[in-house]
Amino acid sequence: MSRRPASRRARRRSLALRWLAVIGLAAIAAGYVHPVRAYLSARETVAEQKAEIAALERDEKSLDRQIASTRSSVFVEREARKLGLVRPGERLFIVTGVGR
Repeated sequence: MSRRPASRRARRRSLALRWLAVIGLAAIAAGYVHPVRAYLSARETVAEQKAEIAALERDEKSLDRQIASTRSSVFVEREARKLGLVRPGERLFIVTGVGR
């Protein structure tokens, strides 16, 4: 009869140790929740900023092409003619009533 209570105590201790291990693992897992959330949030922010940088780089290339085109003599002449300027020796004619 003395064997039975010892066996029950051993099972109870084993069960208590298992529950203690489960509680300990749950506490450790709960401790990792905030750092993992922070990591995922930071990773998302980095991805958004990389996309923004890529868009800004595309805009910069477009603006560089526009700047390069404004330095050409063809662009300068076209803009001058829009302002009504003419080259020396040329005459300016203004035609009205064409759109009617």
